[in-house]
Amino acid sequence: MTEQQNMLTDKLSQPLASRMRPRTLDEIVGQKHLLGEGKILRRMIEQDNVPSMIFWGPPGVGKTTIATVIANCTHARFINFSAVTSGIKEIKSVMASAEESRIFGEKTILFVDEIHRFNKAQQDAFLPFVEKGSIILIGATTENPSFEVNGALLSRCKVFVLKALGEDEITELLRRAVTSPEGYGDHKLEIDDDAVSMIAAFANGDARTALSTLEMAVLNGESENGTLKVTKETVEQCTSRKSLLYDKSGEEHYNLISALHKSMRNSDPDAAVYWLARMLEAGEDPLYIARRVLRFASEDIGLADPRAIELGVAAYQACHFIGMPECTVHLTEAVVYFSLAPKSNAVDVAYMRAKEDALEHLAEPVPLQIRNGVTKLMREVGYGKGYKYAHDFEDKITDMQCLPDSLVGREYYTPDGLGAEAKIKERLAEIKAWRKEHTEKKK
Repeated sequence: MTEQQNMLTDKLSQPLASRMRPRTLDEIVGQKHLLGEGKILRRMIEQDNVPSMIFWGPPGVGKTTIATVIANCTHARFINFSAVTSGIKEIKSVMASAEESRIFGEKTILFVDEIHRFNKAQQDAFLPFVEKGSIILIGATTENPSFEVNGALLSRCKVFVLKALGEDEITELLRRAVTSPEGYGDHKLEIDDDAVSMIAAFANGDARTALSTLEMAVLNGESENGTLKVTKETVEQCTSRKSLLYDKSGEEHYNLISALHKSMRNSDPDAAVYWLARMLEAGEDPLYIARRVLRFASEDIGLADPRAIELGVAAYQACHFIGMPECTVHLTEAVVYFSLAPKSNAVDVAYMRAKEDALEHLAEPVPLQIRNGVTKLMREVGYGKGYKYAHDFEDKITDMQCLPDSLVGREYYTPDGLGAEAKIKERLAEIKAWRKEHTEKKK
């Protein structure tokens, strides 16, 4: 390491993400839907009228930062509380102190990071103090509060949903870190646009990841004539990623998801796994891929293997629960399974055919025999008249007409006959033959 880098390391011993933490609302990057001029959360903070609330969003989007800004702006006592290290004893101690402050007219804001880690008993301990106003509770969570926060406590809190930062917002944050005195503004530092873009893409909406990656790249930069240079190659080494041609909002995004989908459809697991890896290693959201893979389960496999949709849902849930990089194996499992599964697009085709007729025949009345005659008047005008309850018949089938008159005889679902759909095809043929026979008998 050069002398300049040693001096830089000594002087900037505090992590960059900590040094760059905003102190005012105007310094916060992102969350314009909540903190833009005139937006609800901004007004609450500026008017020092903050209610109990929950910040819900992915890591590194500003939950703790906003709480810190509130601490700087408010006239209340601010207590930072960790759900990881605190138990019932600590909660009761803090609550007693807050109640004492309330008696003397002082508000207490209690910030609880990772509130979803508290169990029911710990969360219940807050409830009476929130109800009588002893504390203003601000909880932060990466998990859906509908499932992770007690209903009684949640009903007394306003939930604010924080969004992942866009690449342009991450880029703005990185540029600020390069020029700000709190960052590297007092040092001769050069970083090219490609390197900044790579860090922004790598961060995947997480400001903390972006700043930590920039910090690592600076510490591994090259000194040249008194200037520390951070290049695209330096960033590649720090992230262990090559520069992949990928733009999550551009054409290549759609080209790669198309390549994955078509490789699975063509029963080519090797190609499918390659395109999966291309997207994940370029920073694509695994949940986006999981959604597309889940669509494939019904669009291209359908009833040829009914377990495919179960595996697709399981893969999506696994991605949601554990995220990157661990969830790569779950997506790979789904992609390989889908590539090798028997294929059928019959359910997709069935819907598209039915959709065409549905749009063309929007005014077609529901046949009276399958309407629900829930009142006397309805029954008098024929609702439910002629209805045949299939379970009352030996074959569990009837010759009752269920389509509108103008669509009688239409067929939408035509099974391909591969995999499990072979039995379905056989069963459907039996049903159609039965109906044809019994319909002809009626004539």
